[in-house]
Amino acid sequence: MSSIEHSSRRLIIALPDSYDDARTRYEQLAPVVDNAAFAAAHSWQETLAVAERNAPHGFMVYFRGDVTAAVAGSPSQWQATQYLMGNHTIAETMFRHDPSAILHAPLRTVIYTDPSGATNLTVDQPSLLFASYGNPDITAVGEHLDALLAQLIELLGAEVPASLKVVAPHRPTS
Repeated sequence: MSSIEHSSRRLIIALPDSYDDARTRYEQLAPVVDNAAFAAAHSWQETLAVAERNAPHGFMVYFRGDVTAAVAGSPSQWQATQYLMGNHTIAETMFRHDPSAILHAPLRTVIYTDPSGATNLTVDQPSLLFASYGNPDITAVGEHLDALLAQLIELLGAEVPASLKVVAPHRPTS
């Protein structure tokens, strides 16, 4: 048995849109994974081509959970939707080095209204999660995901956190 302690940075990004509009925009920028198209691919190269089409900004949604509906009738009054967002062709570039890296891929994100009614996106910073594996190849993928996340935040019309404003590394070899 072993254990690894690691740092994490939760990013809380104020979004300019209403909750419903922010969710709609997010789901346009990170569309639902097209499982049928991936299943029809006959090679890894075809899989990569499907990913390029399905995730024009690098990310796809693998799961969406309506937290608001799940807690209906409870004392919780704000709105929230959780997502598993990522790209399995990018995750594979970590998996090949350490299968346990899949613990953090896809990324967990939440769009929610805070107590003041403002809409936020929250996500743990990928580079810190993946740096914890102690492998420079996996760390580089985490940094690449930081750059993709910064682009997504910008496309959502929000301010990119300073911790994501780094020189974008090259995309890991697929």
